[in-house]
Amino acid sequence: MTTRGSFLEALRESVVVADGAMGTMLYSMGIYLNRCYDELNISSLETVREIHAEYLKAGAELLETNTFGANPLKLEPHGLAGRTEEINRRGAQIAKDLAGKDAWVGGSVGPLGKTLSPIGKISVGEAIDLFRVQIRGLVAGGVDLIVLETMSDVQELAAGVQAVRKECDLPILAMGTFPSEGRTVLGYTPEEVMATLTSLAVAAVGANCSEGPHDMLATVEHLRCASGEMPIAAMPNAGNPRKHDDRFLYMSSPEYLAEYARRFIRAGANSVGGCCGTTPDHIRAIAAMVKSLKPTKPSVFVTKPLEKAQLVEPLPVEKRSPLGAKLARKSVMGHKFVICVEMNPPRGHDASKVLAAADELRFHGVDVVNVPDGPRASARMGALHIASIIQQWVGMETILHYTCRDRNLLGMQADLLGAYALGQRNILAVTGDPPKLGNYPQATAVYDVESIGLVRVLDGLNHGVDLAATPIGKPTGFLIGVGANPSAPDLDRELRRFRYKVEAGANFCMTQPVFDVALLESFLNQISDCRIPVLVGILPLASYRNAEFLHNEVPGMQIPERIRERLRLAGSDERAREVGIEIAQEALRESRAMVQGVYIMPPFGRTDAALKVLESL
Repeated sequence: MTTRGSFLEALRESVVVADGAMGTMLYSMGIYLNRCYDELNISSLETVREIHAEYLKAGAELLETNTFGANPLKLEPHGLAGRTEEINRRGAQIAKDLAGKDAWVGGSVGPLGKTLSPIGKISVGEAIDLFRVQIRGLVAGGVDLIVLETMSDVQELAAGVQAVRKECDLPILAMGTFPSEGRTVLGYTPEEVMATLTSLAVAAVGANCSEGPHDMLATVEHLRCASGEMPIAAMPNAGNPRKHDDRFLYMSSPEYLAEYARRFIRAGANSVGGCCGTTPDHIRAIAAMVKSLKPTKPSVFVTKPLEKAQLVEPLPVEKRSPLGAKLARKSVMGHKFVICVEMNPPRGHDASKVLAAADELRFHGVDVVNVPDGPRASARMGALHIASIIQQWVGMETILHYTCRDRNLLGMQADLLGAYALGQRNILAVTGDPPKLGNYPQATAVYDVESIGLVRVLDGLNHGVDLAATPIGKPTGFLIGVGANPSAPDLDRELRRFRYKVEAGANFCMTQPVFDVALLESFLNQISDCRIPVLVGILPLASYRNAEFLHNEVPGMQIPERIRERLRLAGSDERAREVGIEIAQEALRESRAMVQGVYIMPPFGRTDAALKVLESL
């Protein structure tokens, strides 16, 4: 091509050859993964320009900017969030100056790297604003179109489209990634992605990354079946990577990828290129293969639309665990007040003290113990391990806290399936304290999802599918618990999130420690439309200093001044502990008729304090 015309016209009249991987090429040039590849648009622009030039020479007609991760969220860990517009503008200018009139330049916009609400913490509005900063820089740099790529969430794709519309009227190529048996990792089928994008009137749709050519062919067929006349793009990885001499190598040859490019076109693709692992050699082979080909619309579709996996009816709550049965009886027949006590995992590998304490609680009639998962981001024995040990050696039911802080979606689902196999039936889904609160503040937090997303994962497993809607065989039967804070400073947000949790599949709730029963009563009244069994949190304070610390330094803790003053006036440590237990007993007596149970959080693991509080029953 010597003169660049309308990108959309070209898609309909000929096959547009896109470029290949940018990250793979940068890595092959000795730039390691700890660098911010997007920042190279400023510090090493000649290197980026050289890669663009190689793709252009190989026959690429669409160059994507080196800005895949250049959004404020991904740039922030590198200290570059404030330079988002600059990095994107420079990336666009590098490609634009080189392409001239010989190629189109697509502004590459990848996922934000954080899951959107209600599964994650980023709201749709926040996502739009974050995308707008990046797109503003791309538009200023002169791109010809915006390429939204490697998206797994149709909600994020839609946010990206809205952001583009607020900044410019450039054409949009929107591409999802479908690695899980033809579905995105959040379970969306090509047909569902296409339905969303069609309603948003994007210029073209497609699939990229996460799949090799073989699997992507079926995805292209599904997209074409659902797309009507809309142009389709296909940009697969060069197969799956293998590690060799500390480097990751992709195994698909240029000839192999070129043959599949021909098959993509026969299946209805209007643009072909490459993603991870592809090089100028791959694009050269593709360009040679498709030179004489034109887009075609298959006369016969051989692929049936992908359907959502058939969900299995989950177990009734009362059959999931003894705790579930007790809570169900409480809500139906009114005769069982559940008693739960919290026990922290040991700091070392010796579980003997925890087992002795659990046995004492069992002897005194406690129904269940709940085990926090790295409380306050501390390094302790794994909650799953100590909970399983308690059940095995003491014969006492447990509630396993499970946080989103330490594991990605793969690890979460693997852990949960293993936990079920080990006999864990009660899970409290919590987001988890950030590492900066603990003794390893430099540790990396994952947060692929937060507690609402974790509830959705658990509920899916109970229906017999993972998060990508892939059947898992026999479903799990988790009793799903969630947290709530009746004294939250932003109560409207807390109520909104509670409703999200119930909609996602929560079966019971455990509150933050309650010191003002009037706030608990108000909260319960406001969730009457989505009420699930509630265990009220009761924390016997140990001293005035303990109360001051919790009130001022622990997120989510609100201890009224009158309570702190009672402890201050108590004076000595022994009398202060007695007053702390009296306060806890009062809160328990006043709240008992409103809730289905209690869980006590004894200070410093003192089970004797928990048992004294329970004397008020």
